[in-house]
Amino acid sequence: MIKIVFLRHGESVWNKKGLFTGWTDVRLTPTGEKESLRAGRKLKAAGFIFDAAFISYLTRVTETFQLALRGMKLKKLSARRDWRLNERHYGNLQGLNKAAMVKKFGARQVFIWRRSYSVRPPEIEATSRYNQAADKRYKGVKVPTGESLKDVVQRVIPFWRKEILPRLKKGDRLLVVASGNSLRALIKYLDKVPDDKIMKVDIPLAIPLVYEFDDRLRPIRHYYLADRKELAAAIKRVREMGVIRVK
Repeated sequence: MIKIVFLRHGESVWNKKGLFTGWTDVRLTPTGEKESLRAGRKLKAAGFIFDAAFISYLTRVTETFQLALRGMKLKKLSARRDWRLNERHYGNLQGLNKAAMVKKFGARQVFIWRRSYSVRPPEIEATSRYNQAADKRYKGVKVPTGESLKDVVQRVIPFWRKEILPRLKKGDRLLVVASGNSLRALIKYLDKVPDDKIMKVDIPLAIPLVYEFDDRLRPIRHYYLADRKELAAAIKRVREMGVIRVK
């Protein structure tokens, strides 16, 4: 049985504040740190062993990865960092409060910006403090000015095919730690989720998601390392993040 584990980062400072984060580099909250440790403990208890990991450039993801390793009682694990696993770039919304944007533009518009498949947010201004164009980590990368989930799919899937899939074919046991939308892009691809359905897919914070494949690397099933009650509470928490409700 071929398996891979996906892990969304734990609660970040801006998750807690209800701000659009995107590529903005923020850290985990104390709660996020505990969640990440617990994720590692879940993986150890379930008997998972890894040969390598793939993570994004974002600090909240790096911290989640490091804490998960501690939870697994591992001192180190080879990790490939890549910008293509970064969260969706939220353009000029980055740094803004979601609830405040709901009051200004309406819940439906904010929901479209957050969850629609092909609609991009307003482009980030060149002078914005949350513009990553000059960030040295992205030297040589055409930093987005704002992305839809479709844009994220178009950068994540080539990375999956070129970098991750060959390792799975070799039999490597892999861990991918990333963000909500980069993981949503992978789920859309693997499960062939229609464009109009993917917006309803919620990925809980810091709960390992296991995908199993057959010998031809076709997905057989997937499941979270959590019981129904824990998973339901975690998904509810993500849905309520930012206090956005669409009537």
